[in-house]
Amino acid sequence: MVIAYIRPDKNFASVHEQLQMINSYAVANNILIDDEFIDQTSQSKRLEAREEVTSYFRNTIGSTLLVYDAWVLSTNMEDVTQMFSCLLKNKFTVHFVRQSVIISEQSNAMLVLGLMDELRQRVQDDSKKVIGRPKGSKSSSKFDIYMNDILEFIQQGKSVSEMARELNVSRSSLKDFIESRELKLVAHGSLLPKVPENAEEQVINKISCPQS
Repeated sequence: MVIAYIRPDKNFASVHEQLQMINSYAVANNILIDDEFIDQTSQSKRLEAREEVTSYFRNTIGSTLLVYDAWVLSTNMEDVTQMFSCLLKNKFTVHFVRQSVIISEQSNAMLVLGLMDELRQRVQDDSKKVIGRPKGSKSSSKFDIYMNDILEFIQQGKSVSEMARELNVSRSSLKDFIESRELKLVAHGSLLPKVPENAEEQVINKISCPQS
């Protein structure tokens, strides 16, 4: 089972941006997403209070998880450590879209530590904490529930008029949605930056050690 896991955070990327990049990543890598889990739990809640997500993961052991970045799991380092440990123990394979790396129980420990340390650095950087929603980010739309259908229609070469008839929605509103979300690019995986050949090495090299 392939799951797109999204969690809103006011200091990082919006739900729309996460979905956009995950869908583009899935298209580029020929991955079919079976389910989308949007975790609306408050960022202030610790992992033990996030019963909905922990229950969901317990019921999907051995799945493939697509997440935009490590902060989506949590921005509390203790919780991140526990989530990484439990996901790998329960045979999840986790794709981190922004870094273009994949971890599993067979992964190099340095790659796992590198992802965690990159998050630690980001959380500790005061300038990162006040980023807020980037300019141009989109709010939710009534068409979001049709995202996967629309992407499939675009890949099939259907016109906006054909899509609107299939979904029984306004053609002009659907056209605006497709353009504003850049879904034609998403449908062909064109939004993703070129993946470096040494993506894992880049993550590991970002580990920051105290200076004497």
